[in-house]
Amino acid sequence: QVQLVESGGGLVQAGGSLRLSCAASGRTFSRYAMGWFRQAPGKEREFVAGMSWSGGNINYEDSVKGRFTISRDNAKNTVYLQMNSLKPEDTAVYYCAASSHYVSTYSRLYDFWGQGTQVTVSS
Repeated sequence: QVQLVESGGGLVQAGGSLRLSCAASGRTFSRYAMGWFRQAPGKEREFVAGMSWSGGNINYEDSVKGRFTISRDNAKNTVYLQMNSLKPEDTAVYYCAASSHYVSTYSRLYDFWGQGTQVTVSS
């Protein structure tokens, strides 16, 4: 069992930056691939970024490439999402998730989810 708690969301102007953190409980955190997803009002949850347990495999959704960076610190049981050059269309609730399988863009392959943190980007 892995419990995930996101933090770092907030209100930022377009062009600004935020860093999201996801703290995980459990001693097996390092065995999980981690992903970030987001869900805007009226839209389906979508993949944002993912990283394998070793950090060797990283994947980004096309619209965030070059702006967002996923990283993890297995010693701290934490995964991060650095978001730069934010746009109003990045406004959403952001969720972190853990997968015992592999890095995937499909939310159904993730076993554990956090409660989410709101990111609002004003124009």
